[in-house]
Amino acid sequence: MTLVSFWYVVLVLLWTGFLLLEGFDFGVGMLHRLVGRDEAGVQTAIRTIGPVWDGNEVWLIVVVAATFAAFPSWFATMLSGFYPVFLVVLVGLILRGVSFEFRSHSTDPRSRRLWSAALTVGSLVVPLGLGIVLGGLLGGLPIDSQQEFVGDVGDLFGLYSVVTGVTITLLCLVHGAAFLALRTADDLRSRALTAGRVVGPPAAVLVVVWTLWTRIASGNGVLLSVSEFGAVLAAIAAAVLLAGGREGAGFVATSLALAGVVVSLFSELAPRVMVSTLGAANDLTATGTASSPYTLGVMTVVLAVLLPVVVLYQWWAYRVFGGRVRTGLDQSTHPSGTSAEALVGGGRGSRINRPPLPRAGAGPPPKQPLGRLASWLLAWLAAWLIMRAVTAAVSADGDGPRGHV
Repeated sequence: MTLVSFWYVVLVLLWTGFLLLEGFDFGVGMLHRLVGRDEAGVQTAIRTIGPVWDGNEVWLIVVVAATFAAFPSWFATMLSGFYPVFLVVLVGLILRGVSFEFRSHSTDPRSRRLWSAALTVGSLVVPLGLGIVLGGLLGGLPIDSQQEFVGDVGDLFGLYSVVTGVTITLLCLVHGAAFLALRTADDLRSRALTAGRVVGPPAAVLVVVWTLWTRIASGNGVLLSVSEFGAVLAAIAAAVLLAGGREGAGFVATSLALAGVVVSLFSELAPRVMVSTLGAANDLTATGTASSPYTLGVMTVVLAVLLPVVVLYQWWAYRVFGGRVRTGLDQSTHPSGTSAEALVGGGRGSRINRPPLPRAGAGPPPKQPLGRLASWLLAWLAAWLIMRAVTAAVSADGDGPRGHV
């Protein structure tokens, strides 16, 4: 594998990591008012992502920086072409960031509703906009022989690009519902599972449609690739598992579905990085837009040093704040000076002297061993297929371009 192919795979993994981690943040942000209902429930929903959402956004910064350093020509064309979409995404990120802080310091109910609405809108706009950008890479843009975008705003919103954005947004919704059910208890957990049951089937259907469209429009027939088949299986498994109240396995399945969609898109795109609707000769390729071998070599060393540190830190953060968050915490000011609303409950220390968390509902859930086994088999088969696809995400650089979407 050449350095160019290696960094293409790295970008695929970075995009996957971002959507896996920030995806449930987006889902919680979109669902926090619907699932929380009252003020105590809304605060509890927000506390589930309080200590991790900003760390998860670092992955987006890393993927943008890595694209700029490893593939500067790709970065320039993509940024100039999708500038209006990126601007909206940036506004959404700002709305999300300030809403957490301003809401935690607001005492007026009207102000809290305003910042909750900002959190919901920002959490919706960001995955939708980024999905449109990712879909546009394969869907195609008018790019001339000088690697310059020569279209208008309407060209950014092709049907395939919009469907890709909606698919990723719906998967983030299901991902967030599974995460909320995994991190909360009692009525809040029940409502999160209900949201997952409602959104799960439409998301699975849309993943099936998207994978078939991607495969056929790319000129590779109707037989799904390994990663596409894995994405379909994972999306179906997520809907089945959440319908059965299995939020832990459902969260794994939604993670695999998001990973499968990202890997499938970039696998169909390779060895290109952007498709031109003005002719295959104008397509941007990984080799044609990459930095020098020296630059890629230095970046590889930096990646080998810093990436383990980032992963270790995030593992530690999720380990510390990995418990369930319960409604009804004291809303007064914490001794540290921070509003209790802004704090995150449920860390390992908060589990001490707590009774076991009851499951939602009046009695124990009915046992469904066969359905549970089938769902787990679907999820693990999807995991195996996607991992296999990741190892072969980039074929030889000499592979010919495929059809436009």
